[in-house]
Amino acid sequence: MTDRSGPDDAYLLSYVRTPRGKASPRGGLASVTPLDLVRGLLDALAARTGLDPARVDDVILGSAGQVDEQGANLARTAVLLAGWPHGIPGQTVNRFCASGIDAVATAAALVRSGQADLVVAGGVESSSRVPMFADRGPLWTDAAVIDGVGSVHMGIAADVVATEDGRERAELDAYGVRTQQRAARAWAEGRFSAGVMPVAAPDGTILLDHDEHVRPSATYEQLAALEPAFAELGATGQDALAQRHLPHLKEIRHLHTRGTSPSVADAACLTLIGNRQSAERLGLTPRARIAASASAATDPVRMLLAGQTAVVRALQRAGLHPGDLDVVEYAEAFAALCLRIQDDLDFGDDRFNVNGGTIAMGHAFGATGAILVGACADELARSGGRFGTAAVSGAAGLGSAVVLEAVAS
Repeated sequence: MTDRSGPDDAYLLSYVRTPRGKASPRGGLASVTPLDLVRGLLDALAARTGLDPARVDDVILGSAGQVDEQGANLARTAVLLAGWPHGIPGQTVNRFCASGIDAVATAAALVRSGQADLVVAGGVESSSRVPMFADRGPLWTDAAVIDGVGSVHMGIAADVVATEDGRERAELDAYGVRTQQRAARAWAEGRFSAGVMPVAAPDGTILLDHDEHVRPSATYEQLAALEPAFAELGATGQDALAQRHLPHLKEIRHLHTRGTSPSVADAACLTLIGNRQSAERLGLTPRARIAASASAATDPVRMLLAGQTAVVRALQRAGLHPGDLDVVEYAEAFAALCLRIQDDLDFGDDRFNVNGGTIAMGHAFGATGAILVGACADELARSGGRFGTAAVSGAAGLGSAVVLEAVAS
């Protein structure tokens, strides 16, 4: 393996995440505040790396719902509540579902430019406590804004892409079963155990130690029996809105169900990003080099295609091609989008979401990107691959991606 790294490169040194709990009052993490999820991970990250928090230059968190318990710059608040030195700043970023990727990419840019040596970056989302759209922004609530930009619901956007691509329901259901089977196998084989920190109650009782959405017994017949999830929503005016912005679309076929849509989850994840010198001081072997990153945007009606565009841009910046990737961790923002990128970039099943994805294990908006970065590094190490990508699409036509390179031993 030829070492492409240089003296100014940024590396993933460590990561830790919580399990993903169901976004429900009965979910395994519903009793834990987003702040406490992050605080617990700050403690865990320091413990597993021997990190002196005073050496951290910044803490960057992604969060899509920055209101109520996720408001008021949660990153800075978590630093203070964890008892880390007062001199460590913090910022909370929002690129909707791609926020966690952006947190990692921003951290890498700071390290690469010499503005930081060590940055903690990740994300958090507790949709059971701060529901989707709770910030009541104009993109969700102002009828004139919604109509002007074509801000359809994500499920409608997914059905639009499925319709344009000529997908059949059976293809989507087959993908939904496959991701469940892969997630169940990965958990059974302990592939996530190194990165996942069980979450405990104050009395020490374990609240959750696994991704709660996974359904090992899911079958194709079960998914095929599910009703379309977004047909009624489309009939309320969402289909008409999409068609006004895409006049060629004579109909929208509603094909996605609960079994082929991402499961909303509660979770947090932190990564430690640093340069070679910082890794040596900590006695850590870098997990991967952050070779490139990119953000992208597309029209809000086909919003969930932006992650794919971001992957292409990040690969170009890294001087790579889709065929160079050994591992692809792509947020499963509905089955049709996964099938689209697999077809367009020739990502075979042998390297695409081989351990399952967010349809099976849950999508915790602000945290998902950072979780995928850690998962990509883990799978590169497990499989012996060299290059991998982690990418997420989000609302309003946004998407972000990073490219990782395994570090030569």
